[in-house]
Amino acid sequence: MRFKIKHEIKGRIRVHLAMDRMSFREADTFDYYLKGFDEISEVKVYERTADAVIFYEGNRARIIEIVRDFCFDGVSVPEKVFECSGREVSAEYYDRLVTSVLLHYGRRMVMPLPVRRLWIILKTFRYIWRGIRTLKSRRLQVELLDAVAISAAVLTGDHKTADGVMFLLKTGDMLEEWTHKRSVDDLARRMSLNIDKVWLLTDTGEVQKDSSDIVCGDRVIVRMGNMIPFDGVVDTGEAMVNQASMTGEAVAVRKCRDMSVFAGTVVEEGELTIRVTQTEGCGRFDKIVRMIEESEKLKSSLEGKAERLADRLVPYTFLASALTWAFGRDINKAVSVLMVDYSCALKMSMPISVLSAIKEASGYDITVKGGKYLEAVAEADTIVFDKTGTLTEASPTVVSVISFCDESEDELLRQAACLEEHFPHSVAGAVVEAARNKGLLHEELHTKVEYIVAHGIVSTIDDVRAVIGSHHFVFEDENVLIPEEMKERFDSLPDEYSHLYFAKNGTLAACILIEDPMRKEVRSVVESLRGQGFEHIVMMTGDSDRTAARIAMEAGITEYYAEVLPEDKAKYIEKAKADGRRVIMVGDGINDSPALSVSDAGIAISEGAEIARQIADITISSSDLNNIVTLREISTLLMKRIGFNYRTIVGFNTALIILGVAGVITPATSALLHNGSTVTLGLKSMTDLLPG
Repeated sequence: MRFKIKHEIKGRIRVHLAMDRMSFREADTFDYYLKGFDEISEVKVYERTADAVIFYEGNRARIIEIVRDFCFDGVSVPEKVFECSGREVSAEYYDRLVTSVLLHYGRRMVMPLPVRRLWIILKTFRYIWRGIRTLKSRRLQVELLDAVAISAAVLTGDHKTADGVMFLLKTGDMLEEWTHKRSVDDLARRMSLNIDKVWLLTDTGEVQKDSSDIVCGDRVIVRMGNMIPFDGVVDTGEAMVNQASMTGEAVAVRKCRDMSVFAGTVVEEGELTIRVTQTEGCGRFDKIVRMIEESEKLKSSLEGKAERLADRLVPYTFLASALTWAFGRDINKAVSVLMVDYSCALKMSMPISVLSAIKEASGYDITVKGGKYLEAVAEADTIVFDKTGTLTEASPTVVSVISFCDESEDELLRQAACLEEHFPHSVAGAVVEAARNKGLLHEELHTKVEYIVAHGIVSTIDDVRAVIGSHHFVFEDENVLIPEEMKERFDSLPDEYSHLYFAKNGTLAACILIEDPMRKEVRSVVESLRGQGFEHIVMMTGDSDRTAARIAMEAGITEYYAEVLPEDKAKYIEKAKADGRRVIMVGDGINDSPALSVSDAGIAISEGAEIARQIADITISSSDLNNIVTLREISTLLMKRIGFNYRTIVGFNTALIILGVAGVITPATSALLHNGSTVTLGLKSMTDLLPG
């Protein structure tokens, strides 16, 4: 692609493609292409000017080569990228805002005064109608206050004030709507599907395929803890499906043969074979947007209180205006009071503050499903961590396989990988990856596999019962025996690794040693969280006490619990909440789901199990736990901003009312200052909380 460099500094370059402008699809294509390179950390593509600002690390020449190699036709972009793009929406609101400003000031310059006054009177009727409609609820609301204030200005001949008020109200509504739409769409995009591989059921068995290769009529298998990738109808099986991503309701729904299921929902329990009815364009993104917009989860309690207070203050504004007229018989002073209300600013700045904070968090790879969860994070005094995949590396590795039978280590690893590849867990992924690295390809060796949460897997290989899982599951629940001649080998297993046990026919066949090192940033994160006010930092794991103690000591965590079951984590959190503590749970697996759901704010790791991400209120990147520290900081600053906005609005507008009653300012000045301060505060609320 031909291009020229318009500007550059170290680590940042602005390029202009050899075209006047790009279409929305072309801009999304270029953006998708550039973000696919590790060297590029951030991209901003401007379709109007055909420019792109590229932030990069490393070699400048490599960036030039990447841009030069670009071709619109040579990039295959998933349709969901275009479906979820917010580019067209942003362009629409930008055009509307610019057009509104140009028309407003253009009419002042070219429209004759009598015609302009008639135009203002006609516009007034729209606001009067909006005010009248609110009377259906038998409550005095801000729309009625606006209608009376504008009408009073027109009746007193102050058409300029009425026109200015209507313009500022329209601009404020547009800015709020734009910010809300951008924030909600951004959240919905991050909640949308991201499934690359699915299990396709064929005449010869199960085959793992790219999701893009699936067509309507195909049958795909979805097991416990996995997300349903397509809309479809249940062909066989029975399961409890969590549909929170579609309905907002977290209670699982029973699904069986001939019942419809929807993309993005998660199998909590059981297994389904689904006949696909729709692969693309199923409108899931739009459904998520509607769910978010209708959900009270977006509102923090402080925001809700501010909005309720705003509506309660409207009658007092009317009363103050009436008393001003009754005692002074000065219509200008009475109108000055009407021109000021607390509700407009409160209802505009509070939602914008919350939605902007959610959007800012998304810039740090933090997905927050509502303002109430930011409030919970800000107020929390207890944080509970899962160990595996959370405090330890998200990608553990297999160190070695120790055989306890006459089969080779590679053969045992092949069989274990055959079982583990069906289930979403970091340890399972390590086993599958180890087999892949050794070139241990396999056909399906087993019959139907059954996953037992927080324990392991049960299946049959060559008509022999096979189990793989934890010490508790294999030796206590399944009563697996250790060959007598192998007990010394078993007792000498190294303590520094996690152990995954594989048994067949009731006898231990292998122990897979998993290196599960603690994340390098954990200790500093724990210290930072303690400095941010967390009084209780807890680790809970199903691992042995020996392993748990080592990780806790390295992490600087003094309170930990080992060999716990999923229900134990949930019970601990419920007890802590009963004691008056606000609790955050951080986890990544299916077994963390109960605890995530009962906590005040559940945080899931982005590469963990789908069900954990769906149930969790917040999702963070798996690459860096420092995001939790960032999340706490954003949440705390948001609560401070909401408090500041509230005090500023009440103080400033009270001062305007007093000045209006005293006759110091005219209705026009009162309206200008009130609406100007409202828009200014709204724009300030859109700025980032954290320093750049």
